[in-house]
Amino acid sequence: MPLQLYEREKVLEACLSLFARHGYKNTSTEMLAEAAGISKALIFHHFKSKKKLYFSLLEHCSKRIGAELRLDSVLEYDDFFEAVDEFSRFKFNYFRNSPDEYKLVYEAFYSTPDELKTDIEEKYGNVIADKNQVWEKLFEKVPLREGVECKQAFELVMITLEHFEKKFLTEVSAIESIDDEYVENYFDKMNRFCNMIRYGISP
Repeated sequence: MPLQLYEREKVLEACLSLFARHGYKNTSTEMLAEAAGISKALIFHHFKSKKKLYFSLLEHCSKRIGAELRLDSVLEYDDFFEAVDEFSRFKFNYFRNSPDEYKLVYEAFYSTPDELKTDIEEKYGNVIADKNQVWEKLFEKVPLREGVECKQAFELVMITLEHFEKKFLTEVSAIESIDDEYVENYFDKMNRFCNMIRYGISP
């Protein structure tokens, strides 16, 4: 029995909210079926298992996020650091307006349930590598002092940005409730760190 497109969207949205609220481990197929308004048997018929439903949702969210954020558009920038700031703000605002997607993506990639780790690595390892390649290509436009190796400089910048991403994930449990003051302080500090790398810390 094929699942109509509009019905599939409805099921995915209902299950997204449940996974976002309770996490993968604490969400049962009974809870998913009840939230979607279909029987447990139909859940298994269309998605085979809770894990396959979760990955269908992750793929669903990844496509929406990819279409909205358009990572390849960063290559239109001439300034790497300007692109980092603007893209980070755009991504932040997107997730602020789509908190369930944020929570699902956060769990999948930053707090991965043990039974999903191998699948996440196999399915999304290349996606993460491709994302880094886009940023590295833009970084090649950054003028560097003599003797500075481009790949090492890029790695240093990415370590800094990863630090801020982890800091944010540690500090923020409900992205939709963050106020504008926190946002401005966060990006101001991130840009200060990037400027220290860009311009140096000694005269």
